[in-house]
Amino acid sequence: MVPFTVQKGLFLLLLGSCALPYLPPAAALAAGILFSLLFGNPWPLQSSLWSKRLLQLSVAGLGFGLSLGEVWTVGKASLPLTLAGITLTLLLGKLLQKVFRAEANTGTLIAFGTAICGGSAIAAMAPVIKAKDDETAVALAVVFVLNAVALLLFPPLGHLLDLSQQQFGEWAALAIHDTSSVVGATAAFGSEALAVGTVVKLTRALWIVPFALAFALLHKSQERAKIPLFILAFVAAALLHSLFPHLNPLWGALAGIARQALTVTLFLIGAGLSRPLLRRVGFAPLALGISLWLLAGTLSLTAVRLG
Repeated sequence: MVPFTVQKGLFLLLLGSCALPYLPPAAALAAGILFSLLFGNPWPLQSSLWSKRLLQLSVAGLGFGLSLGEVWTVGKASLPLTLAGITLTLLLGKLLQKVFRAEANTGTLIAFGTAICGGSAIAAMAPVIKAKDDETAVALAVVFVLNAVALLLFPPLGHLLDLSQQQFGEWAALAIHDTSSVVGATAAFGSEALAVGTVVKLTRALWIVPFALAFALLHKSQERAKIPLFILAFVAAALLHSLFPHLNPLWGALAGIARQALTVTLFLIGAGLSRPLLRRVGFAPLALGISLWLLAGTLSLTAVRLG
């Protein structure tokens, strides 16, 4: 084990490197994971807190790179596929939960996170179904691991399958759990894929509220989900872009800063993948998560390629 002061110094050095425009998002995530597994994260709580804050600010900032018309066009076009994908994923999750004999609440949270928006969806659904802390933690761990795999795997797969920028953006938004990994994977693929993937993913995330309300009625829960504020901030940024086009150089600079902040975010997210977290994931939840993810990814890829 390296001395604690050296450990902190190396961590800060890598974190600072991620703020430079030369490191791709996938490399930042991989660096965070490797550092955490080899040396341990010296600031796990602070990393978790700042990764959430930076992610929200980064996604909101990406809105400066799009007009409101582009957001509306892409969001409206993806709506039927998004709704169909969410419904089918939840149904498949219920079926696979019985196949692998996973705990009911854990299975529901994994399915909800896979269907809509990863950790954000799990956090919104957990109080609605009265999930215990350990059930929520296991579901988050499964989604976290698969997010890391997706960010590294999807860009080369997209090139191997000869997907267009539009197709890859749609597929990543439908098949990858968390917004952070969707944005990271699409940014690695291309600027058009990033624009499409971000809008489709945020459109998908809006479904947290109606589905959480439906589950609240089924479970007779008083908990209510709220629309994530960073989605509203993204739309507000796109509105400013549309209202003041003469400030396009400023909007472009802000969107660029947001993309670089996302790379820093991915390093912090990767540094949260610790050995205790991996040990916490049992066979049944992991088998459920992987199987559901592969099915959802394959079906969404087929739908995107068929247009």
